[in-house]
Amino acid sequence: MSALRTLKTGISGVRGVVGDSLTPELLIGFAQAFGTYVKGGPIVIGRDTRPSGEMVLKALIGGLLATGCDITDVGIAPVPTIQMATRDSDAAGGVAITASHNPQQWNALKFIRGDGVILYPYQAEELLSVYYQGNFALVGSDQIGTVRSDEQAVERHLQVLLEKADVQVIREARLKVVVDCVNGAGAVISRSLLERLGCETVTINDTPDGVFPHPPEPVPENLGQLEQAVIEHGADIGFAQDADADRLAIVSEKGYAIGEEFTLALACDAMADRSAGPLVTNLSSSRLLDHVGRKYGKSVVRTKVGEINVVVEMQALGADLGGEGNGGVIWAQMQYCRDSLAAMALILSGLARRGGTVSDWVCDFPPSCIYKNKLELPSAKVQPALLTVREAYADEQLDLTEGVKVLWPDGSWLHVRPSNTEPIVRIIAEADTLEHAAAKAGQAMNLIEDS
Repeated sequence: MSALRTLKTGISGVRGVVGDSLTPELLIGFAQAFGTYVKGGPIVIGRDTRPSGEMVLKALIGGLLATGCDITDVGIAPVPTIQMATRDSDAAGGVAITASHNPQQWNALKFIRGDGVILYPYQAEELLSVYYQGNFALVGSDQIGTVRSDEQAVERHLQVLLEKADVQVIREARLKVVVDCVNGAGAVISRSLLERLGCETVTINDTPDGVFPHPPEPVPENLGQLEQAVIEHGADIGFAQDADADRLAIVSEKGYAIGEEFTLALACDAMADRSAGPLVTNLSSSRLLDHVGRKYGKSVVRTKVGEINVVVEMQALGADLGGEGNGGVIWAQMQYCRDSLAAMALILSGLARRGGTVSDWVCDFPPSCIYKNKLELPSAKVQPALLTVREAYADEQLDLTEGVKVLWPDGSWLHVRPSNTEPIVRIIAEADTLEHAAAKAGQAMNLIEDS
């Protein structure tokens, strides 16, 4: 794959393959662009555990120092920890070094506003403009910034979680939990959180060295080791994180990965009766959230795909709960970002309050299966592909907010959209059965491949 094809820039930051598209020159350039964009203000930085992180870190530091930024380095930490450290300081912004769910050879820069929220879409476009113009505000030798370490950011994140969570309720339930940290950033915080919540805790893949024992995306096909561990230890629940610990997936007490779409639904079900505003999610997330909305008399608002799009809508509507069907839960009482640790606390409180098992809880929801697939597609072919899909379903109800979403009267749907992070088109469908959902997605894939 060419370097051009493995480089992705957009509202999620810049990411690419180390040694291919993600070069030191590129990293330094984006660091200088961000330093210029924040006018040389103080910056908080941190990283996940990928082996390339040290190289990326040094390039980032060099570019930021050259624009006069003073840097606070929180070290290896979950992205939500880095965002909280940025929010609670006097920083002008922050940068998280992580490629999230992408394979080990990828890395990335994720840019954060001074309030701890990732850049709004228009700000990401402004930053890209600064980068491409290349007119960076470099400072003289007497104005070069400084670097200091902050080793307490993870502990502060834990303290805020413990202040917000239903600690006593969870402790009284005496739950046994297995968590797979995938040797990522969650390894530096997850055990401590669960033990302080009174859970008997088993951790697997908890060495923060970035050598992923399986693909880091927390989807069912990658969770066989966790499923086995839940059975072996007789656990009440299993949790799986991605590499930067902002996404979470669940394994039931029967050792069955229930699908990352259930994470947001269960977290909202646990807290909706004590939360303000509607439930906010994206166009590609499961209709399971609509069940929660009906249960508590709350509307469900859908946005374009992307964490920041959900955050912006939550802020506008005063919504406490939102997130995405990829296992990303946003609990505004904590902060406006996806946080696997907050998701754990919410789901454990829901399990403790309702009693019974995870399997019982899942059975409270009506049957619904979601099918996800993707096609590699050059950028030049994306819009023609979407037009083909739009024309094929012209007689159905369409939502064209992002890509093409087809909605049928029985509640099933199909969504075709370009990825924000990879050179692919995503094809997602949901229906009462997996076979029905797969058939809808397959039809769309055939349309695109034949176009």
